[in-house]
Amino acid sequence: MTLSQKERITQMRADGDSYSKIAATLDISKNTVKSFCQRNNLGDMSAKSAEPVPADDGSHCKQCGQKIQQQPKKKLRKFCSDECRAAWWAAHPEALNKKATYNFVCAYCKAPFTAYGNKERKYCTHTCYVAGRFKKAVVA
Repeated sequence: MTLSQKERITQMRADGDSYSKIAATLDISKNTVKSFCQRNNLGDMSAKSAEPVPADDGSHCKQCGQKIQQQPKKKLRKFCSDECRAAWWAAHPEALNKKATYNFVCAYCKAPFTAYGNKERKYCTHTCYVAGRFKKAVVA
């Protein structure tokens, strides 16, 4: 992809054009356009997302801003659908509350590694587990 195509994609996304329209205009693959946009945070610049999302008062979807019908005596819903929930979490990985992250040194290869949710882990990979468990030669 040339520099001029990259600039053109950026401009067309800012104008609210779809991946398909950009791909057809520039004569490149739709998936190429989509991956470029996702790598450069241009993925959600459509006309739908240009609408202002209402304040987070609990009555609107956090992703698309659509009004949510809340059920009495039930937990408040934050998203209107599973698709919106998945899209919001994919776009906001920093919002994850990962308290159960543990740092270890592999018992077999002695490499440092991080594990989430398992404070008893000893090996960094399945390969190291098999080698260490069944006493294979030490890797260099």
